[in-house]
Amino acid sequence: MTGYRETARRHIRMREPASLTVPLILSFGEPFAIGLGRPPTEADRIASFAAGLYAGPVLIESFGASACLQIDFSPLGARRFFRMPMHELADRTILLDDVLGNAGLALRERLGNMPDWESRFALAVDFVSSRIGAGKTPSAEVREVFSGIDASGGRAPVSRLAARAGWSRKHLAERFRAEIGLGPKSVARIVRFNRALAAARTGNCNWAGIAADCGYADQAHLTREFQNLAGLTPAAWRAGLA
Repeated sequence: MTGYRETARRHIRMREPASLTVPLILSFGEPFAIGLGRPPTEADRIASFAAGLYAGPVLIESFGASACLQIDFSPLGARRFFRMPMHELADRTILLDDVLGNAGLALRERLGNMPDWESRFALAVDFVSSRIGAGKTPSAEVREVFSGIDASGGRAPVSRLAARAGWSRKHLAERFRAEIGLGPKSVARIVRFNRALAAARTGNCNWAGIAADCGYADQAHLTREFQNLAGLTPAAWRAGLA
């Protein structure tokens, strides 16, 4: 959980590469503008919302008066918390009342009336713990495949993981999308890409070496994935960290 408040009136632009985080935003200030894979427009402004997995960059703009509490879920935790087929949330931002109904609106109002961040975090922890505790756990097979993808850095063949789970690849893809949001191949791409990002953040800019270590066919393959999942070349992404 993160508390966020802007204190200077200025136009802020952010770019988030594809990740396996499913965020819930509870807003107490001006809305953000969110664009999936493109610069947002005025029509894309949204206050309290949830966003599912998306295999591409997310472009975010704020205008100097945003304030929110952000709760980040893992894909498996999101399935338990939101209690809906996760493919209905993938590739989208959905208003708070459409994902949590009146309970979500009541939570946002109570959080907004709290005197400090410590009280807000305590209330949010209680709310999340209660929903997850009563939520349906993803199937053992989906959990096993997801863990296999993560543990292998996105390199484990989906066919092998499906066989280990005792499912056909088609059945696995359908169940995986329902419980995670994206298919296993897309999740593996994001896992592999974030491993490459982690390596580059250490200061290692040997892109050919990173490509080989993370399971890409070659540096050109890695560059294409940067453009697809971050919307930037590796060099442009690295320059943005400086």
